Amino acid sequence: MYEYFCYFVIYSFLGWCMEVAYAAVNSGKFVNRGFLNGPVCPIYGFGMITVIACLTPLMYNKIYLFLGAVLLTSALEWLTGFILEKLFRGKWWDYSNMPFNLNGYICLKFSILWGLACIIIMDVLHPAIRIIVAEIPVLVGKSFVAVSFTVMLVDLIGTVVTVNKLNRQLAQLDEISERLRMVSNELGENIYEGVTAIKEKSDVIIERSEELKGELEKKAEELKNELRKAYEEEIGKRFFGQIRLIKAFPDFKSIKNSDHLAKLKEKIRQL
Repeated sequence: MYEYFCYFVIYSFLGWCMEVAYAAVNSGKFVNRGFLNGPVCPIYGFGMITVIACLTPLMYNKIYLFLGAVLLTSALEWLTGFILEKLFRGKWWDYSNMPFNLNGYICLKFSILWGLACIIIMDVLHPAIRIIVAEIPVLVGKSFVAVSFTVMLVDLIGTVVTVNKLNRQLAQLDEISERLRMVSNELGENIYEGVTAIKEKSDVIIERSEELKGELEKKAEELKNELRKAYEEEIGKRFFGQIRLIKAFPDFKSIKNSDHLAKLKEKIRQL
């Protein structure tokens, strides 16, 4: 069991390295990928210890190993995407534009790539990692695992706080936008009702109705300007982890506040 904890930490780090390399190739710059702030992607750690535990007996049958790896890694990726969406009200990656995808969480292309990667890892990389872990003194290894898990737990708590702050920020932006819509709607209704009522009573005071209309429009415009300013101030707020998280998941989509998230992403891209 101790060895599997070591494998989890090692493959979480190697998975992060792969994600960073993939992002660097696509964007031409360093992006700290992954849900956590630290240099680890736990989904890769979970994925590899699952593959090692379940598929080691099949490692000499490459077809079965490939099929098993495709099924296991795809199931884990789908489950992780589903859980993250339900917990944090957002889709963190989206393969909806890829052919043969399932709910946007997984797609055939990457499932095949994970299967091929697992064959290479099981054949080439893991035997070397197994030897290295076996050579590490148990006390040193356990201390390393304990420290790593503690740091990841603290990191996870910090990341959850960041995500919740981001969701609150988006909710606040939505509330301001809703107030703007209400001001516009109420202005239109008040002007219509007021002018109609005045015209029905007497044509003499039509001029006064125009004055009232102008006053209402002026007050409404002042209120809308205040709300627009509040919106810009809110969307301009920055907090720890926010920018990294947005850049790490460029395809992140909020379930309820996608328009505001798109504007926030654009603001961050301009930094």
